[in-house]
Amino acid sequence: MNHSHPDPASDNRAIVIGAGLGGLSAAMRLGAKGYAVTVLDKLDRVGGRGSSVTQGGHRFDLGPTIVTVPQVYENLWAACGRDFHADVDLRPLAPYYEIRWPDGSTFRVNGDTEEMAAEVARLSPGDVKGYRRFLRDSHARYKLGFEGMVARPMHSIWETVKVLPQFAKLRADRSILGLAKARVKDERLRMALSFHPLFIGGDPRKVTSIYALVSYLEKEFGVHYAMGGVQAIADAMADVVRSQGGTIKLNQQVDRIAIADGAAQGVTLHGGQTLSAPLVISNADAGHTYGTLLKDAPRKRWTDAKLKKRRWSMGLFVWYFGTAGTRDKWADVGHHTILSGPRYDGLLRDIFQNGKLADDMSLYVHRPSVTDPSVAPAGGDTFYALSPVPHLGHANPVDWQAEKLRYRDKVAAVLDTLIPGFRDHVTTDLIYTPEDFRDRYLSPHGSGFSLEPRILQSAYFRPHNISEEAKGLFLVGAGTHPGAGVPGVVSSAEVLGKLIPDAPPVPALKMAAE
Repeated sequence: MNHSHPDPASDNRAIVIGAGLGGLSAAMRLGAKGYAVTVLDKLDRVGGRGSSVTQGGHRFDLGPTIVTVPQVYENLWAACGRDFHADVDLRPLAPYYEIRWPDGSTFRVNGDTEEMAAEVARLSPGDVKGYRRFLRDSHARYKLGFEGMVARPMHSIWETVKVLPQFAKLRADRSILGLAKARVKDERLRMALSFHPLFIGGDPRKVTSIYALVSYLEKEFGVHYAMGGVQAIADAMADVVRSQGGTIKLNQQVDRIAIADGAAQGVTLHGGQTLSAPLVISNADAGHTYGTLLKDAPRKRWTDAKLKKRRWSMGLFVWYFGTAGTRDKWADVGHHTILSGPRYDGLLRDIFQNGKLADDMSLYVHRPSVTDPSVAPAGGDTFYALSPVPHLGHANPVDWQAEKLRYRDKVAAVLDTLIPGFRDHVTTDLIYTPEDFRDRYLSPHGSGFSLEPRILQSAYFRPHNISEEAKGLFLVGAGTHPGAGVPGVVSSAEVLGKLIPDAPPVPALKMAAE
């Protein structure tokens, strides 16, 4: 391969690997800085894990479904001289979601403190005082963990050392489930206050109590839905990139990142085509970036041996299905419902520790058609049911080719408690297992959210936004700082914007095959 050894002092070309929300955010920020950006993605549409599939007249959002911190988008659009709300129709949800337990009890979550205290009192009157204390805990952790760290570069050990006294004061060594247990006695409330890290791939028994900040984020900034789904946000991001003069090439998989003399030179695609640029930003999973895309390059920190020792987030089983003639059925089922299984601690242990596909489960059920009728044909509904399951890296991984349909039937039995008789109305469906996450998103072990966000896999200890392995190589997305979840992924590009200077004042160089 003959790269032209681009000069970062005079070459304003940049390549972004992956058109997920992190890659598109990075492309927007680089475009605003004057770079000539080319985005490459192996899928046939933008969005990555936030993309969608349309089947049988139903649009299925494949991954994230909500917006919890709208200001990260507002700030991103503002950096590009644009108005986010002019491009995306964001609707607040009320309630945010409902949790249901096997005993028939429920817990409806919204942003009003007194209404939430009444919900707590309805379940466990003696826990109201502890709940209010948990809210204060959540605010304190938001001030440190979100305002203080999320959009700040953390590749210097000193940045982490500086916050250690505050971490100690807030008992960051205690897990979020441990914090919930210290504040409330009711087992249902302990689950309701601690499950949030599951949506960024973390075991509530193990991840730091700093993640209690999510409760504050929900309360303070609300939970929203973008009309058209998260795909609509990704499409709007792509429109901004193109308006800046950037190029997005789909159905293009990167085979490796070219490194010479310790610096990024560009990329080679499957099939051998090469693209040169002195700036390469990888939105691919950090494990894939270092373990595959840099497979031919010397590595100091993220060697194969060190990657093997990392703990990865759990896998996901997601059943997407569309129904006909059901829009007026199940009137008590809203946009988001969480069906908690009969076990909590034990199920978490099976998923994260034992690598066992248990017979019982908890489900996150998404019914966007109650908010956005465009997701389904007239009178129909679009659903997905998500179940956390073990990733593929355990000693005896689940054989999903054998288990997929059996597990779907178990999921259906649980769903029948929420939407009875739904299978009689199903017209189309689609199933994703950890094997699909591995193959579609190139996610190591089919994990749903890259590296698990444990305290020693966060901040400085997570793969850095500015790569330690090559000059001119940067990372965005779930596997780098600040971590998984849409606000974190979009914020990783804000960190990038602070690390990369404005483009050199030269005419845009056409990205060409060499």
